[in-house]
Amino acid sequence: MSTTSHNSNNKGAVKLSYSLIVKGTGFTSYNREKVAILEEALFFIDDRGVIAEVIESSDSSYQDMLAKYEQSENYQALSETEYLLPGMVDLHIHAPQWAQSGTALDIPLADWLNTYTFPLEAKYSDLEYANRVYSDLVSQLLSVGTTTALYFATVHQEASYRLAEICATKGQRGLVGKVVMDDPQQNPEYYRDASTAAALAETETFIQRVQDLHKRTRQGVYPVVTPRFIPSCTDDALAGLGELAAKYDVHIQSHCSESDWEHGYVKERFGKNDAFALDDFGLLADKAVMAHCNHLTKEDAQLFADTGTAIAHCPISNAYFANGVIPLQEYATDYQVEIGLGTDISGGFSKSIFDNIKQAVISSRILEDGVDTRLASHERGVPKSRITLNEAFYHATAGGGQALSLPIGKLVKGYAWDALVLKTDVPEARLPIFDQKEELTDIFQKLIYMSQGANIRKVWVQGQLVHTKGETNGNHN
Repeated sequence: MSTTSHNSNNKGAVKLSYSLIVKGTGFTSYNREKVAILEEALFFIDDRGVIAEVIESSDSSYQDMLAKYEQSENYQALSETEYLLPGMVDLHIHAPQWAQSGTALDIPLADWLNTYTFPLEAKYSDLEYANRVYSDLVSQLLSVGTTTALYFATVHQEASYRLAEICATKGQRGLVGKVVMDDPQQNPEYYRDASTAAALAETETFIQRVQDLHKRTRQGVYPVVTPRFIPSCTDDALAGLGELAAKYDVHIQSHCSESDWEHGYVKERFGKNDAFALDDFGLLADKAVMAHCNHLTKEDAQLFADTGTAIAHCPISNAYFANGVIPLQEYATDYQVEIGLGTDISGGFSKSIFDNIKQAVISSRILEDGVDTRLASHERGVPKSRITLNEAFYHATAGGGQALSLPIGKLVKGYAWDALVLKTDVPEARLPIFDQKEELTDIFQKLIYMSQGANIRKVWVQGQLVHTKGETNGNHN
């Protein structure tokens, strides 16, 4: 049942239809520094799954609106131990690597790719295998609150398209890229594109197919132009992919200056840094997201800001493979680079953005304090590098939405109703809240630092309930 309301600001009495009304306390980022507390607010979601109104308990119309709608069938009130958060945005996932998550993280990147990763990704020529892994991955991500995911798939067009279909069916907002790896000198014979021409032709077909699927999907699925990284691609492929991204106005993703090896390889090949090489091929843009970026120079960071290119910061993965800690605070404050968080499955062992929020704070403090105790404390680290929990939460939600140029990641009017209900008194994952009058700012910190999957009781994407009580909802299994 949908209820209707008249917009008091419109003398034409245009009716707004509410598919869902939720009453509860929510936390959302207004900016990097401030997390707003919406205490016992009323959230009105329209038939498109967009937040039509947020009425706070201090608003003069609150009591009248509550009395008017609290008997509606589509009204839901959270309990005193439940809280709302915006959905998490994961800006970097290697979907096929879900099958190897938690393994082989103690070996060098090149060995990890050639011994484990490329042989695994080659298996996705088997569509049935791809379907099993991808179906499980999307369900698992929804269960930990990831409502939007930016995916690398594989070189296989059909399996990559199947991932987009699974996102559409299960209700996750998915951005999916068919990976391009066309250079026969850099990629194994058993796992690469047949040719540069084939890679570009299949990418274009993939874009068209996913754009058509997008038209039939409530929350949206999006094609992404995806050169794996510069070392895997020929110049012709990189140039062609940049042209396709411009032609179809689609998102772009790749890796940029992740490690000493990648950064050095590109410098030797082109005589310039990764960022400037990517820009030469038209691969830095407002809809572009580059993973890692730990080794950007100041000039690189400025180029990101100038082109609107975003960074997918993957703090857990970076600890294993990036050879350094990203100066996140510097990029965000000195250059205003758009930054979100990524799990980097399976370079990162955790599927949870919550875990990466925590690691982002930890890593920033390690960078500021330094690690070599043989040096004096004032010489050991990089001053003013630490970020706060509020800032990390912003990057995981609103910052991720900004990076993707999508109205997601905030519990505010005009944004998609991508929302999580976290419950603090779940027996197997009870949070240490013993004072009924505990400050909500402290409860927020406990929710982010200490919540587990069991605490996430409901997940909505674009107004649709896609996960509840630890089980994926309805036909989304």
